[in-house]
Amino acid sequence: MKISIDGDVCIGSGQCVLTAPGVFTQDDDGFSELLPGRADGGGDPMVREAARACPVQAISLED
Repeated sequence: MKISIDGDVCIGSGQCVLTAPGVFTQDDDGFSELLPGRADGGGDPMVREAARACPVQAISLED
């Protein structure tokens, strides 16, 4: 799986971080980013839920 975050769309709600903290974090400005080495989701079963929880659909997943 490949995870992408559209930085132009992200509003920094943090829902992804709350849902899958082992994959997502927030930068100094509060916008979401992937933790180093987690661009593939790291096998975290909550990645799909984190993408669904994003209120602006800034997270995309490719299998």
